[in-house]
Amino acid sequence: MTQFQFHNALVEIQEKLHFYALRLTADQDRAQDLVQETLLKALSYRKKFRHNTNFAAWVHTIMRNTFINNYRRNTKIQKLFPDSTGEVVQLFSNHERIPSPDNLYSSKQIMKHIHSLEDDLRIPFLKFLDGFKYKEIAEEMNLPIGTLKSRIFYARRVLKNLLSEHDSEIQFN
Repeated sequence: MTQFQFHNALVEIQEKLHFYALRLTADQDRAQDLVQETLLKALSYRKKFRHNTNFAAWVHTIMRNTFINNYRRNTKIQKLFPDSTGEVVQLFSNHERIPSPDNLYSSKQIMKHIHSLEDDLRIPFLKFLDGFKYKEIAEEMNLPIGTLKSRIFYARRVLKNLLSEHDSEIQFN
């Protein structure tokens, strides 16, 4: 498939992708973002497309996998900060948004607490927040995967305590 044919095929399938994205996200704006991200990935991985295969299925698979990865990333962040009101998810999401002053203050406080952790806890925790998998972080840091998981778990526990102390200080002031 030539580059021109590839681009034409993407243009032709765009409306179907939008409907599929709406089924996945149930939100017009998020669906449009998903379509754009899918088209960008399809263009980026054009060389991986095998000739004589179903082009529409290939692009739909890219969209489905992108949606699943984004969902898992957001779920992970919500598990890390279950008591948050959403500002943490907003801070660590890939979308560039301008946070409100309240959210910005809370995000700054959270990042201050994260950066106050010891290097052994902070570095793997930040890599985990960036979306790296346990195995990738463990290999990069030359740690057994069990040790890495323990450090990330312990970092969460320390952050939870620090944030609850911060909340109690605010209530007393």
